[in-house]
Amino acid sequence: MTSKAGILGFTKTLANEVGKDNICVNCVAPGSTLSEESPDEGILKMRADAASVRALKRVQTPDDLTGAILFFACADSDFITGQTLVVDGGNCLH
Repeated sequence: MTSKAGILGFTKTLANEVGKDNICVNCVAPGSTLSEESPDEGILKMRADAASVRALKRVQTPDDLTGAILFFACADSDFITGQTLVVDGGNCLH
């Protein structure tokens, strides 16, 4: 948990430092994501258990992060900086 808080703080600090150069710094915070190429039964169970407590009851995959990353990479987000976008299927609602 401490490392995640460090990333959030670093995102805000760096956004402040490079904003004068019109550089945006943002963070995408994924939830429990099935990213293993050949997951074993233990990994599949862990990911399914994580999915069972969030609003969207399916396993998150790396493709679920694509839209958030593309948004921050395109001109539509040019006036957004120092922010964290949580992509976790609604897990943070609990």
